[in-house]
Amino acid sequence: MPIHIADPTTTPESLAKASEEYLIFYSSIVNGEMWCPDCLAVEDLVKNTFSSEDAPSALIIYTGDRPTWKSPSNVFRSGPFGVQCVPSIVKIKNVSCLLSIVNSELEVNALSTGERSHSSS
Repeated sequence: MPIHIADPTTTPESLAKASEEYLIFYSSIVNGEMWCPDCLAVEDLVKNTFSSEDAPSALIIYTGDRPTWKSPSNVFRSGPFGVQCVPSIVKIKNVSCLLSIVNSELEVNALSTGERSHSSS
């Protein structure tokens, strides 16, 4: 399924009604690219994971430029998903947050299975 991009006026409350199975929270694009290096690092992995015909549907939400995102009052830091870092991927179903995969856990296995890996370190 294709990856969709949320309208810039999207609110956290409206995301709870999104038809996509996954919400992908990224830093916003500044000067032609996302300002967050972690977001840039996983961009191709996310595209490859969600772009095939049999892939789950996904919606990209840009959370703001660096000062906007870092503000404690950023709208995506509260609300139904309470995103605390970017990139973050949230699997949703029936308006409930089932799984949140944050930047340190973004890897092929986690994206393909919807489960976090567990390291012994």
